[in-house]
Amino acid sequence: MSLFYAIIGEDAPGSLEQRLAARPQHLERLKALQSEGRLLLAGPFPAIDSADPGPAGFSGSLIVAAFADLAAAQTWADADPYVAAGVYHQVSVNPFKKVLP
Repeated sequence: MSLFYAIIGEDAPGSLEQRLAARPQHLERLKALQSEGRLLLAGPFPAIDSADPGPAGFSGSLIVAAFADLAAAQTWADADPYVAAGVYHQVSVNPFKKVLP
């Protein structure tokens, strides 16, 4: 049985260029989760109050997806291209209980 986990990546200061370069590989992994029916939601946190923050960039990202257990979710998060590219300076993985909708 799969459970949901919230993966929160916090961007390193000044990492917008690395984020943009690694984005295609990052999105490929998310699309794979989606095609497997495991992705609940995913998206970045704009660094300013705007849908398109431009050069202000992003402060991090949230991914909520189903995994077999916490260890599997952590392993998946550790392999994210944003981690390898130095975009995320910290990643946390927590169990998530979907209540609504």
